[in-house]
Amino acid sequence: MSKPLNQVQAIADKLIRETPFQYRLELAKVNHVFENETCHGMQVVDFGRTFGLGRPALAYAWTQLTAPKAQTIHAQVEHNDGCKIWLNGQVVYEKSGDRKIKLVFDERSIEMTGEVTLKLRAGVNTLLVKSETRGEEWRFHIQPPSLKGAVVARSGEPVNIGLHGADNVDAKIGELTNWLVIGPFENARRDLSVPHAPEREFVFGKMYPGLDGPVTWTIPKLEILGGIIGWQPWGSRYHWAYYNGGTAWAMQALAVATGEEKYRAYANRFCDYHLEGIPFVEYQLKTLNVTDSANHFIIETPLLDFTLAPSLPFINRLRTEKKFAKRELYERWIARMLNYASEGQIRLPGHGIYTRTTPVKYSTWTDDMFMGIPFLIQAALYAADEKTRRAFFDDAANQVLEFNTQVWDAEAELYCHARYSGSDVKQPHWSRGNGWAIWAMSEVLLHLPPEHPKRAAILRHFQTHAASLARRQCENGFWFNVLDHPDDRLEVSGTAIFTLCLARGVNHGWLDADKFADAARRGWRALETQIEADGTVHNICEGTMCSEDVNFYLTRPFYDNDTHGLFPVLFAGIEIAALGASRSHRAAAPKSLVTA
Repeated sequence: MSKPLNQVQAIADKLIRETPFQYRLELAKVNHVFENETCHGMQVVDFGRTFGLGRPALAYAWTQLTAPKAQTIHAQVEHNDGCKIWLNGQVVYEKSGDRKIKLVFDERSIEMTGEVTLKLRAGVNTLLVKSETRGEEWRFHIQPPSLKGAVVARSGEPVNIGLHGADNVDAKIGELTNWLVIGPFENARRDLSVPHAPEREFVFGKMYPGLDGPVTWTIPKLEILGGIIGWQPWGSRYHWAYYNGGTAWAMQALAVATGEEKYRAYANRFCDYHLEGIPFVEYQLKTLNVTDSANHFIIETPLLDFTLAPSLPFINRLRTEKKFAKRELYERWIARMLNYASEGQIRLPGHGIYTRTTPVKYSTWTDDMFMGIPFLIQAALYAADEKTRRAFFDDAANQVLEFNTQVWDAEAELYCHARYSGSDVKQPHWSRGNGWAIWAMSEVLLHLPPEHPKRAAILRHFQTHAASLARRQCENGFWFNVLDHPDDRLEVSGTAIFTLCLARGVNHGWLDADKFADAARRGWRALETQIEADGTVHNICEGTMCSEDVNFYLTRPFYDNDTHGLFPVLFAGIEIAALGASRSHRAAAPKSLVTA
């Protein structure tokens, strides 16, 4: 077997050894930061799980907001029935009447229907919430202003929420929860204006007349969750995300290239784990109301990163393996994804390409060329009739060319990472973003019928982009993380994708071997310096949002074994093995990279 295949097998074997595909029992994490920097700023008090449902009642919840300076926050709120909120003893929100909770799941955020203005003073602020129920549901949600999933730089100290520093509250309680609660109280009249003791005084160690007898301050019901094993700053090897679905897809390809069924078994475990786990994930998200619980993005998230892209190994298995035990489960999932591909994902008006609402409505990302277009190609190959097959092929071809009208920089002959609707600002030429684009084009060229009217235009653009990338390759075989910034670091995932696509272009006759084969081999020799004998891979850029500020990309952290880079390296090794062994000497590793 060729050396490149042996090297990527070491990576794949490490994945097999170290990926558990299991949940670990753990307490729900308590987020003490009242900011939406990572879109997990929601606070939930589930009165129903603590005090029960089935009858009219009301209860109170109490916490503290600690602000580094005086400031105003326009927080989002959601609740059933009536709700009243006091900040530092002053009423700041009040709504009566019957209502149901309505949470809108967006790309990387959960939107609420209510708003409360919190004028915080510097230091400690108290927040008291009065919540009623008619007996059907009973929860209170509050979160900082939604950033629609955008990751932004934090300005100064954050506002904190919780019980740490509260008078006469043990610090260990603050590690378990941000809230104290008391109830249930009588509410047969459904009158939010009727006061109870917690509105008049806040005293520990005292009993008050409740609905079923005396009550006192306590904490909400604590939840035990199923968490991900081995979480890293960049994520994990097996949670629900496009890069882990991509890794399973790569393992399927490696099984074909090597004849080793253990790699296909890994991909099957990934798919089975997620499909069989959907009821549990939905329970944690919608019953326990833990919005950042494990694998929650698999439930109703309208984003290609968590729909079509991680579904590639599922549809690939359906196409290539006609009979297996869980096939019906796979078919149901892929039926949903096929509908999502055609009807569900937001598209840019007038262009028909996949777009996003993050960070603004109609943000077109080069990432989405890969997140959506390869699935469209797989959908065409999976289609049961010629009409459906042709529709998916046409959609894929159209999207390649229409993406070029939005994010292709003709002057640089490179892709900008993204473009905001209404803005002509050219975002940086991020390496992996360019990789997603050329990889998507290569998938279209692999399978689009030769007679398709748009194939020639796609091929010409692939060749133009490939030539531009080849010109920007460093002498040692790497590419910079921001392609036209020679002061930036040299990076593995982009280098792997470019190596893959140049080799694929030569292997399939799209690129001149005399001009591009050596560039592909030099890229692989560079990657070899970052692969340890045990399968460790160094210097992979962390996942990122988009930005018009190049410094955002220049300062991204790099990690070992981040699957954002592992699955491109696996595919690159397979294509290089097909290209043939290099006769050139091993390239020296640059000083800015860790050498194998």
